Amino acid sequence: MKQLPARSHSIDVFRALTMFLMIFVNDVDAVSNIPEWIKHADANTDGLGFADTIFPAFLFIVGLSLPFAIRNRINKGHSKTSIAAYIAIRAFALLVMGFFHVNLENYNDNALLPKSVWQILITISFFLIWLDYTEKMNKQKRYLLQSAGIVLLVISAFIFKGGTPQKPAALQPYWWGILGLIGWSYLICAGIFLLSKERLLVLVSALLFFLLVNTGVHAGLLTSLKSSSPVWIVGDGAMPAFTMAGVLISVIYTRLVKQGREKQFWLILFLCGIAFILFGFVTRPYDGISKIHATPSWLGICISVSILVFGIIIYMVDVKGKQTWFQIIRPAGTSTLTCYLLPYLLYSVYGLIHFHFPAFLAQGTGGIIKSFATAFIVIFIAGYLEKKRIRLSV
Repeated sequence: MKQLPARSHSIDVFRALTMFLMIFVNDVDAVSNIPEWIKHADANTDGLGFADTIFPAFLFIVGLSLPFAIRNRINKGHSKTSIAAYIAIRAFALLVMGFFHVNLENYNDNALLPKSVWQILITISFFLIWLDYTEKMNKQKRYLLQSAGIVLLVISAFIFKGGTPQKPAALQPYWWGILGLIGWSYLICAGIFLLSKERLLVLVSALLFFLLVNTGVHAGLLTSLKSSSPVWIVGDGAMPAFTMAGVLISVIYTRLVKQGREKQFWLILFLCGIAFILFGFVTRPYDGISKIHATPSWLGICISVSILVFGIIIYMVDVKGKQTWFQIIRPAGTSTLTCYLLPYLLYSVYGLIHFHFPAFLAQGTGGIIKSFATAFIVIFIAGYLEKKRIRLSV
């Protein structure tokens, strides 16, 4: 068998595939008359839809990538303080974007600006603030653009109007949104990894802690933790558990490949996949399988799926060298945040021009094809922007 690389190319492919599917499931959610298993399961359903596995996979990938990024900074001679600051800044950026996105769900139709316009403004501000500016760019110009983005975001916050006509509301953290949840999970797990010095005992203990917290919440033993945010940023433990599982698998991969013990890695990967799916079904009595309620059963099953899919991708990409099979979606793995934000612009334009797809593209097979096409188009645009050096650096 071909020797595995020290830095698995499969992580980039896994990230690209997951972002492609995230764009797809977000778009297909509005399509009617399609099999229910494609979409998210309802809140009261004890079950799992395909869409329910995508966000967990992304959190898992954040964990897979995290050790390589921090290790790279350590090898370049960065101090722990500077790395901690780097982690905090990245997490803060994700929290800010998630915070604004969450408030889109409560936008008031009587606000000063139409929702689509406000959505475009905040997305533009995100790009201006967190764009991956080239080192060749004049610093004064860069600071001017970033300052413009900050001013635009502050103005957007000031003119925001949520709630109802009877009870208007300002911006507030109803929940942290997809990006915010990623931000908190990244902050927690990156902090643990940085302090752990890659000691497996510390990483395993952290993962077990998150699993126990989540199980305790749904078993009725730790219910107060659900409402203790923002003091208790771990929440019910589900989100950091996904990311910490990725961190653990990544560290095991690096250690065993470096030691030439690849067979042991494959065995551990398989056993971890089996162990987590067993955990998922054993804990099913505690609120069932539910993404919306972030139950331990959903947590265990989705970690298992992510681990086993990662193993398949390692085999395809790093062993069989089939990386070119995924070339068409490569930008989704290199400009991932750009890909995530572009649909916000796309759907806003649809809203402004009152564009609606014909009926055959809004339901059934035609709707599914349309959603796949949308995902490919978004990734193509992200790839074009990447060539022009327009991508977010978070």
